[in-house]
Amino acid sequence: MLPEKEPIVIELNIKKLMMDNVVVTSGLVILFVAIQYICFKDFNFSFWEMIIGSILFVVLYIVFIVLHEASHLIGFMLFGAVPFKSLKYGLNLELGIAYATTDQLLPNHAMKKALLLPFWTTGVLPTIVGFYLNSTVIVLVGAFLIAGAVGDFAMYKELRKYPKNALIKDDPQLPKLYVYTTSEKE
Repeated sequence: MLPEKEPIVIELNIKKLMMDNVVVTSGLVILFVAIQYICFKDFNFSFWEMIIGSILFVVLYIVFIVLHEASHLIGFMLFGAVPFKSLKYGLNLELGIAYATTDQLLPNHAMKKALLLPFWTTGVLPTIVGFYLNSTVIVLVGAFLIAGAVGDFAMYKELRKYPKNALIKDDPQLPKLYVYTTSEKE
C-alpha cells in the first residue's frame, strides 16, 4: 500500500547517462589496459586471438548484463525482504536498457544496497579476476560493467538526500524512483 502523501520523483536523463557511460567506459578501458600492460607486459596476440576474444567479449558482456539485473533482484530480496513473486525482469527495447524491478516498496537503505550490488558482483569482481588471470577480455568486460552502473550510482546519489527509512517505489518501465518520506522535512 502506497502512502497517501505525493511522492518525490527521481528521474534520470537517459541521454546524459549514455554520454556519462561512454566517458567512463573509455576512461576505464584505457586505465585498465594500461595497468595490465604495466603489470604483465604481454600484448602479443594474433588475428584469430582477436576474433575469438571479440566473440568471447560479446558473449560475456551479454551474460554479465543479465547477471547485473539479476543482482538487483537478489538485492531486493536480500536487503529489502521482498517476495520472489514481486520481482520483474525484462528489456525495454525502446530505451535500449535491461531492467529489474519489484512492485514492493523498499526502505531507502535497502534500495541503495540493491542498486550497488551489481557494481560489485558484475563489475569489480570480474575485473579483479581478469587481472589475476591476465585476461584482457575479462578485464574489459569488467570495465564495461563498472561503467554500466553509472545509472545505479546516479540513483544512489539522489537517494542519499532522503532518510534511510523513506520508502522507495521503483517505476516498472522507466529509470525513475518514487520517494515517500514519513516526515514533513525534506
